[in-house]
Amino acid sequence: MRIDVIAFGSHPDDVELYAAGTLAKLGAQGYSTAIVDMTRGELSSRGTPAVRAREAREAARILGLKIRENLEFPDGDVRVTAEARLEVVRVLRKYRPSLVLAHHWDDRHPDHVNASRLVTEACHHAGLASLKTGQERFRPNLILYYMLPTHTTPTLVVDVSDFSEKRSAAIRAHRSQLFDPGNREPATYLSRPDFLTHIENIHSFYGTLIGRQKGEGFYMRGVPEVPDLLAFTCAQSDNRFR
Repeated sequence: MRIDVIAFGSHPDDVELYAAGTLAKLGAQGYSTAIVDMTRGELSSRGTPAVRAREAREAARILGLKIRENLEFPDGDVRVTAEARLEVVRVLRKYRPSLVLAHHWDDRHPDHVNASRLVTEACHHAGLASLKTGQERFRPNLILYYMLPTHTTPTLVVDVSDFSEKRSAAIRAHRSQLFDPGNREPATYLSRPDFLTHIENIHSFYGTLIGRQKGEGFYMRGVPEVPDLLAFTCAQSDNRFR
């Protein structure tokens, strides 16, 4: 099965927090979407790997994903190794996505940092004919990075105003990680009562950058080419009246 868009996340809820609206929108537009989690989140202070796997499946159902896989790299110890990179290469060559979403590399969590580098390197190496996996070589057209640091201006913002409820439902599927007054497990950053409000504020901010209610911001390396300047201009025409 060929997948149009694959989003890679270090942990089972990473993609949902910052790119679920985009995946839901792409799915509604007829594109096939997938999430590949790198770890089972077994070092999390809340929940178990089994619980988190069930939550990930529920979030996948909500978002209409075609595929959700877990590479089962060790949580807290995602490393950029030849073996790990080859596992990601196999995924890319298997599903052949045009677009890949990955963590931004500037992050305090070492798994996020290494996952970003790992996916970036794998996207390059997947196109090398001399790297043998028993599959045809393949290289995605584009990598977009999510979970941007506060000082980074997004290269582009996707209007996800119509998919806010679906994104919120996908995030809330990971209930073991979120605020629950009856939960006696250790508190974390995600389990703070105001955490979901904080996430919504981020998407509201990105929305203001494009004159919309909600947005999700992405960064790309390099300068994007505009093949048809007039088509691009026409697509932006309603910005004059916002």
